[in-house]
Amino acid sequence: MDFKNAVKALQIGKKEGKKFRLSTEFGKNPEEELPFPEYPRPQMVRSEWLNLNGIWDYMGGKDLLDPVTATTPPVFPAKVEKIRVPYPPESELSGIARGGDTCLWYKRSFSVPQAWKGRHVLLNFGAVDRISSVFVNGKKVGTHTGGYDAFSLNITDYLKSGENVLVVGAYDPNDGRAASGKNGSRGDYIFTSGIWQTVWLEPVEKQYISQIKLVPDLKNNRLEVIAYTEDKELKVTAIADNGTSEVARTEGNSNMSFYLPIREPRLWSPDDPFLYGLKLQLKDRKGKIIDEVSSYFGMRSVSMGKVDGVLRPLLNGEFVFHIGLLDQGYWPDGAFTAPTDKALLYDIELAKRAGFNVIRKHIKVEPQRWYYHCDRLGLMVWQDMPNLWEPDDADSVSVRKQFRDELKVMIDQHVSSPSIVMWVPFNENWGAFEATDITAWVKKYDPNRWVNGMSGYNYAPGYRKAYGDPGNGDFVDMHHYGKIEPKAIPRPDDKRAASLGEFGGKGLFVRGHMWPVRNDAYEMMLNREILTDTYVLVLTELEQMINYFGLSTAIYTQTTDVEHEINGLVTYDRKVEKMDLEKVKYINQEVIRCTRKK
Repeated sequence: MDFKNAVKALQIGKKEGKKFRLSTEFGKNPEEELPFPEYPRPQMVRSEWLNLNGIWDYMGGKDLLDPVTATTPPVFPAKVEKIRVPYPPESELSGIARGGDTCLWYKRSFSVPQAWKGRHVLLNFGAVDRISSVFVNGKKVGTHTGGYDAFSLNITDYLKSGENVLVVGAYDPNDGRAASGKNGSRGDYIFTSGIWQTVWLEPVEKQYISQIKLVPDLKNNRLEVIAYTEDKELKVTAIADNGTSEVARTEGNSNMSFYLPIREPRLWSPDDPFLYGLKLQLKDRKGKIIDEVSSYFGMRSVSMGKVDGVLRPLLNGEFVFHIGLLDQGYWPDGAFTAPTDKALLYDIELAKRAGFNVIRKHIKVEPQRWYYHCDRLGLMVWQDMPNLWEPDDADSVSVRKQFRDELKVMIDQHVSSPSIVMWVPFNENWGAFEATDITAWVKKYDPNRWVNGMSGYNYAPGYRKAYGDPGNGDFVDMHHYGKIEPKAIPRPDDKRAASLGEFGGKGLFVRGHMWPVRNDAYEMMLNREILTDTYVLVLTELEQMINYFGLSTAIYTQTTDVEHEINGLVTYDRKVEKMDLEKVKYINQEVIRCTRKK
């Protein structure tokens, strides 16, 4: 069945005349193209691959076969629902638009290209929420736990010539006992589950590069490279270029650090987000190239240092005030999944266009292409870990261990992105536990980034005792919604800089562009002009706090409206700019410029 005919089949069982409650321009005509045709892993690209997005068979409910314990896949009925992958079933773009399916089952067929004959085949998932089981031709290939991380399975031994059948089961109880962020039991928005990022196949040899780690070392003008393989004694050649010519070449062993010398490096920054190209070639013991991936890297450093006696975060040795946006990454038509890659890019370009230099990715981990766009456009990223909601029950040991495991995986999978400058393990005491210990562990595990152990330690959710200030990490981070005044601003000390991890939250009603719920904000403004002028005033007040109270960062809430929250720069459907972005850009850039004089 071709894609357009499959889309027609998707409409089976849907009510006549059903419309999106609120849609973006990006998701208006989903039937016109395959969802997310772009290669999904920009920092480890292979030239050959097969996209498995599109129309799948779907079964979802609470009483279906348990995907966790299933040893064989279920039988799908002849007349079955159709779902558009990778949109979660709760979203309109999926074609299902239904929540509450604890057990989710997906099915499609595929054929391996003839050119791949004799090679191994990897089945890759960008993310599946939350516990998944994968079957090929009726046999169980493997399982995975974690709703925000990518995983791969070698399905070579399960394939047959001609058509193959792939079945994916996902179990997501939404019980708060897993890293979930606002996509969880106490989250504010539509809960989503199942496959929500790209699924694809790619061919490899028996030995291949499974993961890479790229760490800039400005002190020694070099790039640390690690290419991970199953065989620990293979050679890897690394070749760097500046876009026009080769700048460095070296060889090392897989699974071990080796170094590319980068003489007179051009530094990555929001003002100049320069990226070097990188090619990694894996060789067998005879010197034959058996795997090749393309990548990129940025040369930059993060550190802490005193400027005029005040501890500040330094990018490439320079203090630049962090003025950023809280970004939650929700969509009215795609829920947890952006409608298109252009949609992902829109939110990032919006932040850049409005003069912000930071995006705080709030308790969600995005598809890897999102970070690629931040890397190349020059937005620093604070990356939150999605929080637990219920870490303290009878099985708290296993729940907490799983959280720690997923935190490590998040770091491992995104450690090479130059835009990510900070890890944020906890937010406002939500599901917080052992915050001091976890903050220290993250700092030790990745010493090349800042760590903000508890953003908004002064806030507590009310459902459990607040952990409070972890007392370590690189920042004293408070949240404040209201008048910018000295008592609301954290103070730096000898070990931590001062961070206003959330502020603002000014709202504006825009009729015809709001989610159909009761809409709210921390403070409502009368019109676009007043909202804009209020933002300019708040930034001017913040400048005083930078100069006289040692404030180093401030994150405004937020990029877009999100369901009931109408405090975004733009509406939830991304159709109306609620502030004069030229004025926003001007005041943001003025504040940044003034801090550079310090």
